[in-house]
Amino acid sequence: MARQHKSRLLVTGGAGFIGSNFVHYWAKKYPQDRIVVLDALTYAGNLQNLQALLEQDRIRFVKGDICDQALVESILTEEALNLIVHFAAESHVDRSILGPDAFLETNIQGTHSMLKAARKVWLENPVVRDHHRFHHVSTDEVYGSLGATDPAFTETTPYAPNSPYAASKAASDHLVRAYHHTYGLEVTTSNCSNNYGPYHFPEKLIPLALLHMLLGKSVPIYGDGLNIRDWLFVEDHCRGIELVITEGNVGDTYNIGGNCERTNIDLIQTLCNLVDQAFQAKPELAQKYPDSPSATGSGAASLIRYVKDRPGHDRRYAIDARKIFHELGYRPTHSLETGLAQTVHWYLDNESWWKAVMDGSYSRWMDQQYGTAK
Repeated sequence: MARQHKSRLLVTGGAGFIGSNFVHYWAKKYPQDRIVVLDALTYAGNLQNLQALLEQDRIRFVKGDICDQALVESILTEEALNLIVHFAAESHVDRSILGPDAFLETNIQGTHSMLKAARKVWLENPVVRDHHRFHHVSTDEVYGSLGATDPAFTETTPYAPNSPYAASKAASDHLVRAYHHTYGLEVTTSNCSNNYGPYHFPEKLIPLALLHMLLGKSVPIYGDGLNIRDWLFVEDHCRGIELVITEGNVGDTYNIGGNCERTNIDLIQTLCNLVDQAFQAKPELAQKYPDSPSATGSGAASLIRYVKDRPGHDRRYAIDARKIFHELGYRPTHSLETGLAQTVHWYLDNESWWKAVMDGSYSRWMDQQYGTAK
């Protein structure tokens, strides 16, 4: 879908972490494009992530469920949209272990509803048929776990999901592929490594650890802390998705990784050092966060606590991103250190955002704006 014309896109899950970063990225890069965001505003969807764009009337927001096929069809039709970027998903592994049903409903049934809507609106309309794309955002967790010396995941690695979350994403990937091969829907899929950056919901490892360091709470590390992940700054992920949409081959899958494998404990120790450095550079932070050990010089690392490992915890993920490197010229621009530093400064500069999420005032605000929050 090379950019020979303007795009009119629907971004599902666009009020979530990666989705909202993508909306900001696309709106800045392509200000002439029409962007409609569809989000159910569940616990991880935060309309404040998009507030600046909404105030500038740069995007349209629709509160709704991706399982509502009729709603999706109506949006695609009335807005004459030709591009779907599908982020909407339940994505927290621990939550999938405790309650897998929601993951099957959103990630499998929801994706299927999106595909059915796209097929009906686009493939039955000869004008749209020649200029459409359904881009599906997936995860490296569908590939399972790697040993310490195993080669990294490629696009042809057999799927071997080990958690309900990963299994539900694997199923959605297969549905997207099937709708291309069976019905001719023009699709692309990207499987990414672990993201981090601004607007990251505080239940995930990096923002949770960072905020605990500021508030003087223990920083939990599963097991021995030697589980390995490939980390990707969210803005680099957004650039990768853009390349896949605009330059990628229809029907193909592209792995987007950061070339940045780290053990969990190494990651957290790096984050501890950055927080300590931030307090040293800005003495006023000690008054703002007096409970932080960084304020007293004892160091954020003193908060690290090892806890019982979670069930089905994959040992290692690693992305082989040579395909997108060679075919589309993609390269991540942030190292882990520069990306984490940028993330730390964003959270320090946006205390009102994360405090609202953590103390529940965001939920009350959302009730006032859009009715009862889920």
